[in-house]
Amino acid sequence: MPAIVWGMHNQAARRVRLMPEIMTTDELLARGQSPREIQALVQRGALLRLARGVYASTEFAARLQTVPVGGALLRAAGALATAGPGSVISHETAAQVHGLDLLKEPSSRVTITRARGGPGSKSGKRGVYVHTAALPADHVGGRLGVAATTVPRTVIDLARALDFRSGLVVADSALHQHLTSKSELCDVLAACRRWPGASKAAAAVEFANGLAESVLESLARAVFRDLGLPEPELQVEIRDSDGQFIGRVDFLWRQFRTIAEVDGALKYDDRSRARAQLRRDKLLRAADYEVEHFTWRDIVHGQDEVGRSLVAAFRLGSQRGGSRSGSAA
Repeated sequence: MPAIVWGMHNQAARRVRLMPEIMTTDELLARGQSPREIQALVQRGALLRLARGVYASTEFAARLQTVPVGGALLRAAGALATAGPGSVISHETAAQVHGLDLLKEPSSRVTITRARGGPGSKSGKRGVYVHTAALPADHVGGRLGVAATTVPRTVIDLARALDFRSGLVVADSALHQHLTSKSELCDVLAACRRWPGASKAAAAVEFANGLAESVLESLARAVFRDLGLPEPELQVEIRDSDGQFIGRVDFLWRQFRTIAEVDGALKYDDRSRARAQLRRDKLLRAADYEVEHFTWRDIVHGQDEVGRSLVAAFRLGSQRGGSRSGSAA
């Protein structure tokens, strides 16, 4: 089943969903099924109960599960089936459906925004959280027939609601995957400029950079910022004095000839990759660069030490000052 992203106008949004394979009890009754027959279909495995009074054909559910975000789509479709007119999935649920990175593992709860009145939120049915907010036509889209806030609106909603680092992670992810642009994010910000958290979202959008390739890189950037360090260049190719390519590095402070790499656990699970990293570090240092490596634990729990290590590296890099002229292109 291909992943289809589509736009919707308000009229289409009021239809709530475009998945005929998701059915409510009332819809099944209207088709002539009796309550006993519905129960029998569930027991035979022909219908899958998604929530109270909401069902999906098991064949359809199995096909949807083959899509990377199929589980989230199925939960979202089930919640929307009884959410009422003008409802769309939003926030963390929309981020999952759009394939955006999140700093924290999302819960199984489905988050919905309903176009009714001004910004606000309330608890919905069990496992569902409902926000109420304006939903301009260009803020509404969807995927595989499930109505959802668009990627830029989803990013802004999360950046308004969450802390700066969490907002930055999702903004970087959306930009890195080319699912939105800074211009589109700013357009949504303009529409939401008086909403709670708008200034926080604006700060995240301003700092966001699509060159960040992972949650850890986004988080590291936020930590460097909070430590008061100069902003580094991202994803820079480093060459030696003969112009030979050494490698592409996560972060470069060119004026201090300092490189920082942030390493996920998988980076060194393969011994051959670990040996290659050591060889590359040796070449980078031979080209007169200071090289620092930081793990997830360092970035999350050892931020003061990260700052001290980088300041010391800046000092050494400045002193070495290119006694040999490694170049970055």
